[in-house]
Amino acid sequence: MRILIIILLSVVSLTVNAQNMGEINETVSKLFVASDNRNWKTVESIFADKVELDYSSMNGNPAVEITPEQITDSWKTILPGFELTHHQLGNFITEHNGTKAKVFCYGTATHYLKHESGNVWIVVGSYDLELKKVGDSWRVTKMKFNYKYQDGNTKLPQEAIKNVENKMK
Repeated sequence: MRILIIILLSVVSLTVNAQNMGEINETVSKLFVASDNRNWKTVESIFADKVELDYSSMNGNPAVEITPEQITDSWKTILPGFELTHHQLGNFITEHNGTKAKVFCYGTATHYLKHESGNVWIVVGSYDLELKKVGDSWRVTKMKFNYKYQDGNTKLPQEAIKNVENKMK
């Protein structure tokens, strides 16, 4: 009887662990899908109240602790200027201890904007994310991008920013 109880507890533990891993990875995926869809409220709801955001490997700026609204306000200055964006994630390596999680994944961001010098700008790297459980949901508390390389028309980001600025006039 004792062995049966141990086996049942192990099965329950594995099931809960797998469920949490799926929820954590889905939260990360939803963040990028919502960004591509310009669903800013969903993006904001996935972040914790304060987020450590670090894109220093790409832009040289130090990591900052900011609010979800500050993140989306920044992203709104460029992403809507592209006709399309597509974030592709993969190779998730996820660890968690019940209420906190760490996720490593590869990321490729493709940005499309019709332009005479080339229509596509691609950025490739990986992400280190940290999440915490808040109620029934996982929230991103840290997002670090690890830049590898970019390809395509590197003038497109400036064009996208101009497009956003022109729409606001």
